[in-house]
Amino acid sequence: MQKIARLPDAVANRISAGEVVQRPSSVVKELVENAIDAGATRIVVAVKDAGKELVQVLDNGCGMGADDAHLCVERFATSKITSADDLERLDTLGFRGEALASIASVAHFELKTRRIDDEAGLLLRFEGGDLQEERPCPAEQGTSVSVRNLFYNVPARRKFLKTNATEFKHIYESVKAQVLAYPEIQWKMVSDDEQLFDFRSSDMHERLDFFYGEGFSESLVELREENDFLTLFGYVAKPGMLKRQKNDQLFYINRRVIQNRMLQQALQQAYGELLVERQVPFALLFLGLDTEKVDVNVHPAKLEVKFDDDRSVRNMFYPLLKRAVRLQDFSPDVGIGEGFQRMKQYEDIQLHHHSSKKLGFQDIASPASTTDELYRSYRSASLPSLPLPPSLLAGESSAQGALFHEEPARELRRSTQPEATLLQGDDSRPDASSEDAKIWQLHNKYIICQIKTGMMVIDQHVAHERVLYERAVEVMDNNVPNSQQLLFPQKVELKTWEFEIFQEIRDELGRLGFSLRPFGSTSVMIEGIPQDVRNGSEGYILQDMIDEYRQNAAKLKLEKRENLAKSYSCRNAIMAGQKLSLEEMRSLIDRLFATRMPYVCPHGRPVIIKISLDQLDRMFGRK
Repeated sequence: MQKIARLPDAVANRISAGEVVQRPSSVVKELVENAIDAGATRIVVAVKDAGKELVQVLDNGCGMGADDAHLCVERFATSKITSADDLERLDTLGFRGEALASIASVAHFELKTRRIDDEAGLLLRFEGGDLQEERPCPAEQGTSVSVRNLFYNVPARRKFLKTNATEFKHIYESVKAQVLAYPEIQWKMVSDDEQLFDFRSSDMHERLDFFYGEGFSESLVELREENDFLTLFGYVAKPGMLKRQKNDQLFYINRRVIQNRMLQQALQQAYGELLVERQVPFALLFLGLDTEKVDVNVHPAKLEVKFDDDRSVRNMFYPLLKRAVRLQDFSPDVGIGEGFQRMKQYEDIQLHHHSSKKLGFQDIASPASTTDELYRSYRSASLPSLPLPPSLLAGESSAQGALFHEEPARELRRSTQPEATLLQGDDSRPDASSEDAKIWQLHNKYIICQIKTGMMVIDQHVAHERVLYERAVEVMDNNVPNSQQLLFPQKVELKTWEFEIFQEIRDELGRLGFSLRPFGSTSVMIEGIPQDVRNGSEGYILQDMIDEYRQNAAKLKLEKRENLAKSYSCRNAIMAGQKLSLEEMRSLIDRLFATRMPYVCPHGRPVIIKISLDQLDRMFGRK
C-alpha cells in the first residue's frame, strides 16, 4: 500500500509559512519588498496591535491585472524570474513567488490593485488561502494588501508571538532598514491610527536624525569608493555614540538588507582598539556587486547571502573602512546628559529626555572631522605665535601621513639620543612663549589645551604610552636600530619565573633595543637599552615589563610581539604626577598626533577628550 502522498496545496502553504512568515515583521518585509519591486514612489505601512490584528501596505506602483492578481497568491508564481539562469543575476528583492501564498494561508488576506489604464480596480479576499470574494472596486493606482488576524488558524504559532512591544520593535526595525535604503521613495508609517513618520523628501540626513537623534547625521563619516570589483557607499560613526546594538549596523548588498558575519567582523576589526568590550559601532553601508558574484537564494527570509569569493570582498571592504577610521577625529565629547539621546521606546515611539543634568560623554558626537583638522585647531588656538609645520602649509592631507612620520623614523635611528629628548621638540622650531601658548598641566596629570571649538584634555601617561607603543611596534617590525650602550652594564637578579619569561621573549627584547645576556643561573646583564628608557631605571623597567607581560599573557590572548610592545609602553611611559615643561607638553602632543591612532591607549583607555564652548555655555546656564 502506498505510504507517501503528495500534500495538498493548503498544507504545503502552511508549511512554507513556517519558514517565510515567522512573525508580523516577516509579513511587513515581504509586502514592502513587493511594493519596491513594483516601482512605487510612495509606500504607506499601517499596523494595529503590533501587526497581530492588521498589517497593511499601500503603494503607488504599477499595479496588476486580474490574471496577475490571481496568480500572485499561487505558490511559486512570480514575474521576476522565468528560468534557473535568472537566479544568477537577480536585480529584484523578491523572486521565489511563495510569500503571498504563505501569508494568505495563515491570515485573512485582502488584495486591492489597479493599473494606470484600468477603469476600476480589483479586490480579492482570501481566508486561510481560499478565495472568498472577487469584485471590481474603486482604487488608486498601485496595490494595497491587508493582512488581518495573522495565524488565526494556527493557534500554536500565534501563542508563541512575543509581547506587542517586541513584535512592534521588529516591524519598526524592518521598515527603518528600507526607509534608509530607498531615500528616493516617500515613506509613511502608522501604528494604531497614530502617525509615526511621513518622509516626503529624499534627504538622508533628515531620516537619520529622526531615527537616531537630532544632529546625529552631522557626526557621521561618509564613505564613498568605487572600483572594478565593488562600490561602497555609506556612513560610519564614532564608537560609543549611543548605546549601540548590532541592529544599528545595517549592511546592504545591491540595496538588499542582509546579515553577514564576515562584514560585521571586518567592521569591528577596522575600529580595533577604539572599541571597548562588547561595543559595536554604528554603520550604514551599501555594497554594490555584480549579481553573478553573490547568491541571495541561501536563506528562507533572504537575509543571508553567499559571496562567490569571500576573501576578495573582505580584502576590498576592510582596507576602505580602516583608512576612513584612521583619518577621523574619534576623541569623545564631554557634555551634559540632557537632550542628546533619542530613546526609542517601541511601545509609543515618543521622544524622551534624561531628567538629570550629569556630566558624561555626549551620545550624539560633534560634527565629523579628521585628525588633521583637530591638530590644526589645536595649533592655531594653543600656539598662535608658531607657524604651521611646512608639510601642512604645503597642503598635506594628513598629519599622520606627512607631518611626523619621517621625524620619528630619523630619531629612532640616532643611537646617541638621550632619553630626555623624547619629549623635546626640534631645536629649529621657534620657542613658544608662555604668554602666547594656551597649554597647561593640571595636577601634573592632564594636559589642557585650547582648540577653536573649546578645549582638549589629554592624559599625559596614556598619551606617552600610545607614542611608545607605536614606536616599539615600528622598531620590532622593521628592525630599526634603537639601542644605546650603557657605559657601565647593570646586573639584575631575576626570580625564577621572571627568568623563564625572559628566556621566552629574549629575541623580541633584542629587537626592541635591549642588549641583554644571561649572567649566572637567574641573573641578567643589561649592556644596552632602548633610547626611550630613562637612565638609572634599566633594572626595574625590565622587571616591570616582565611582570606586565605575564599579566597580559594570563588575561589577554596577545601575539608575543604585541604583548611586549604594550608591556614596554605601559611601564616606561611618563607617570601621573610627573611635571612637564611647556616644551615637553608641546612635543608630546605633536608626537601623539603623529601616531596612527591618537585617541586611545594600547589598552583601550581614552587619550583625548574634548569639551566644546557650546557645552560649557550649557553647563553654566548660558544656553
